[in-house]
Amino acid sequence: MRSILGHCAVGFTAMSLLFATAAVAQTTAPAAPPEKMTPKSATPAAISDKKLDATAAAVKNVSAIRQSYEDKLAKASGAEKGRLVDEATTAMTKAVTDQGLSVDEYTSIIEVAQNDPEVRSKLLQRMK
Repeated sequence: MRSILGHCAVGFTAMSLLFATAAVAQTTAPAAPPEKMTPKSATPAAISDKKLDATAAAVKNVSAIRQSYEDKLAKASGAEKGRLVDEATTAMTKAVTDQGLSVDEYTSIIEVAQNDPEVRSKLLQRMK
């Protein structure tokens, strides 16, 4: 169970970092064309405005949680780190589900946003 939670925390952190990197890359310099990737459960046309609104709110919350726990983990002892990873995973999952999304929906929408400039733009606008 612990490894699954740790994997989720790593996944959320990776998603947050990848999304932040994509957002910064888009605003600071033209990026190379992304590789074509088709997420399983979300396509640009299938993402409603309501889902984009929810994802934008979730990204903000997940990012804040990630930052908070990165600081805590940097200062934590070895035994305390496992507990903090579990807490962070629970908090990030709640941040997503509180917006009416499943973790899979959130992940799929983030993947689409990373690979589709139109969806990315819509999501970034909602995050302002």
